[in-house]
Amino acid sequence: MPSDIIKTTCPYCGVGCGVKVSLGKQDPIVSGDTEHPANYGRLCSKGSALGETLSLDGRLLNPRMRGAAGNWNDVSWNVALDRVAQGFRKIIDEHGPDAVAFYVSGQILTEDYYIANKLMKGFIGSANIDTNSRLCMSSAVASYKRAFGEDVVPVNYDDLDHADLIVLVGSNTAWCHPIVFQRIVKAKENNPDLKIVVIDPRRTSTCEVADLHLPIKVGSDVWLFNGLLSFLHQHGVEDMPFINQHTKGLEKAMIMADNTAGSVSSVAKACGISQNTLEEFYRLFARTERSITMYSMGVNQSSQGTDKANSIINCHLLTGRIGKPGMGPFSITGQPNAMGGREVGGLANMLAAHMDLDNSAHRRTVQTFWDSPHIADKQGLKAVDLFKAIYAGKVKAVWIMATNPVVSLPDANKVRAALERCELVVSSDVVLNTDTNNVAHVLLPAAAWGEKDGTVTNSERRISRQRAFLPMPGLTRPDWWIMCEVAKRMGYKQGFNFSSAHEIFLEHARLSGTDNHGERLFNLRGLQSLNRAEYDDLQPVQWPVLIQGEGSARVYADGKFSFGDHKARFIATKPMFPKHATNDEYPLALNTGRIRDHWHTMSRTGKAARLNNHIPEPYVDMHPQDALLYGVREDELVRVSSRWGSMVARLKFSGEMPRRMVFVPIHWNGAFSSDARVGAVVNPVVDPISGEPELKHTPVRVESFVVSWQGFVLSRQNIIAKDAIWWNQAQGEQFIRHEIAGRRTYADWSPWARKLLGADDADADFLEYYDVGTRIYRAAYLIDNRIEACVYVSPRPDLPSRSWLASLFSKARINDADRGGLLAGRSVDPAADAGPTVCSCFGVGRNTICAAIKKQGLNTPQQIGQQLKAGTNCGSCIPELKTILLEQKARGAA
Repeated sequence: MPSDIIKTTCPYCGVGCGVKVSLGKQDPIVSGDTEHPANYGRLCSKGSALGETLSLDGRLLNPRMRGAAGNWNDVSWNVALDRVAQGFRKIIDEHGPDAVAFYVSGQILTEDYYIANKLMKGFIGSANIDTNSRLCMSSAVASYKRAFGEDVVPVNYDDLDHADLIVLVGSNTAWCHPIVFQRIVKAKENNPDLKIVVIDPRRTSTCEVADLHLPIKVGSDVWLFNGLLSFLHQHGVEDMPFINQHTKGLEKAMIMADNTAGSVSSVAKACGISQNTLEEFYRLFARTERSITMYSMGVNQSSQGTDKANSIINCHLLTGRIGKPGMGPFSITGQPNAMGGREVGGLANMLAAHMDLDNSAHRRTVQTFWDSPHIADKQGLKAVDLFKAIYAGKVKAVWIMATNPVVSLPDANKVRAALERCELVVSSDVVLNTDTNNVAHVLLPAAAWGEKDGTVTNSERRISRQRAFLPMPGLTRPDWWIMCEVAKRMGYKQGFNFSSAHEIFLEHARLSGTDNHGERLFNLRGLQSLNRAEYDDLQPVQWPVLIQGEGSARVYADGKFSFGDHKARFIATKPMFPKHATNDEYPLALNTGRIRDHWHTMSRTGKAARLNNHIPEPYVDMHPQDALLYGVREDELVRVSSRWGSMVARLKFSGEMPRRMVFVPIHWNGAFSSDARVGAVVNPVVDPISGEPELKHTPVRVESFVVSWQGFVLSRQNIIAKDAIWWNQAQGEQFIRHEIAGRRTYADWSPWARKLLGADDADADFLEYYDVGTRIYRAAYLIDNRIEACVYVSPRPDLPSRSWLASLFSKARINDADRGGLLAGRSVDPAADAGPTVCSCFGVGRNTICAAIKKQGLNTPQQIGQQLKAGTNCGSCIPELKTILLEQKARGAA
């Protein structure tokens, strides 16, 4: 491969796509790696836009410490590291090791995770290290351990190509894991007999490929799968030789299933679906041996997430559908290195290398291997409990790495209050302005994707290299280096004398094979002697790796599981609805999740203009009948409130929502919007086993957020609308989009607009229009016939299309027709307005698609793709293309 092409791994979701970065005189160009087995060259919209996220805008480039007056001061690394080390040491000496904690992230690399876990559990001597992965996959981990004795995912992406039934549970795969979704679509094209079932309260884009959709009530999954277990047993769909030889606990699990879900009609009622639909699913599963059940956040993020996952696994154990091609229970993780963190023990209830914290022999093994002065001997505080302990003053210092808990955790206002009370808050981060950094005492500049070097592990246990292709800017450093330097200053030099990620990986690999005689599948023995060149050239490989270069795609094929007796466990699961039920005060259930083109709290995706175009602002999605009932209207601002907090966003009707439920995306925060942290609304209830929060069900109410006017500004410069009571901003192509709303009105808007747009000069080229009757105001500021900014204000939300106005910012000079269009709010040529973005990969707008359908008689998404390229990259917009085709067909028929 040419030296100017670097192979690395995408930093977004747990699919773990391989990417190629082409280096040259221009900015790096990112494309899919056709040889990587996770994606074979495909990239989703986020991965395709990675090259647009590499700017240094907003980066944290120097260590910073907060002064006595609350101001930030740039300091040297020595000063910052000494402050962290001395602060942690002082608190440990005075209050013990459990008075400090680390809160880390599935965004860091395995080598970083390894050092964090080693420092906290083996040298500080506390297990108070947890991770934002607790919010996405800890229920899946707990269920695998309960069933198999070890956190092992027994399914591969390749199995999707061999299945005859794929059941997607609580997963909008089309948006959240687009490359996996496209693999499923391709499998269905190659095998017309393949059936796809989607189990989700919402009718999401994923349902477009489904043969059957079960819109079950939130929280009713255990009823559903206990019912399936009972149905399979009643109809003799059991693999008795497998059960007798390789499992335990069936009797108790079956008694629970029969007693709670033995009647199809009662299960249908509990789940809120028709009996016919339920029976169709049960019979389909019963007669299809090659069945994969793929589940994600809708299962995991629940106060009963672990039981939900075990109820799924039970059905696969009963039928022996595990360890063979095209079958098995498959949890697909949210973050790029959630599994790498699991491998090194980066959760508060785990030890390194899949060893158990409550196993004294395992503790001795790890402590002896590390030659460490201490070893944690009890579980630490899981994420939600950790921040409760900080609030209560029990944990007095916390080091937060690569995550933003003031946005992402439930009851987020209390999380912020906890950090404001904390004696020492240290944040290692890539960006400067985050809700969490705003309440920190020390900021440490970490290297970002493209600058750091190490490994990650994806959802199918595949280890891939993340390779650096950019120099580390400013004073940024890798997370492992920062932690090692602090460890040395705390007196632990012997265990942290590493000079590279390669050295850390070798120690991690050696530990995985230590005292491991086959009882733990996680084993990297075959990688423990890699030299630097071999590490640099490491190809994607699935563990266990017992011989160098030879991974293991298939696990449990021999029916031997990771318990001492090698038998898997059936787990009796008791169905329960969420702890907090809706009521008269809070009559709606809040569901949260990701959207197609954004990631976590947008610190990376928020930089890419094309990723902001599809959904540029936070929203609340609900059923139109519920909106009518509660007196709120589409496109207007609404407040969503719970017992724990509130947020404000725009109401929309997607057509996906069932009655009595609302959906809000998780991404927006204080850096992008005035009041859109949905974490502030979410209740802090957690699964009692996994500690994973109930992010899919919080009782809320929705009410109108009254404003006198709404508007937007497109500007080349950032603006501050001081009179706005609500605002949202998004990066565009050569401009920033600001959505604003306020309650103070003006008889003359001109002085306000001139000041807002920076056109105070009386001679400025300033165009404006005001209709006294409708109270509509519009203005534009030009410099040398080039648009600098424009503003549109109305008492109603039906404002002009942003897409055509946005296109003017790419023009060196605008013409007279454009000047007229600026005040009209539209182009004189309707074809010039591409409309809202549908395909982010190629920037194709809705109006362009509709015009092509009408003019060229297009009838399929494939035909649209041939003409406009829309839908031909990641394919996540294809469901929307189908909807547009149906709408255009209906209009033509009318």
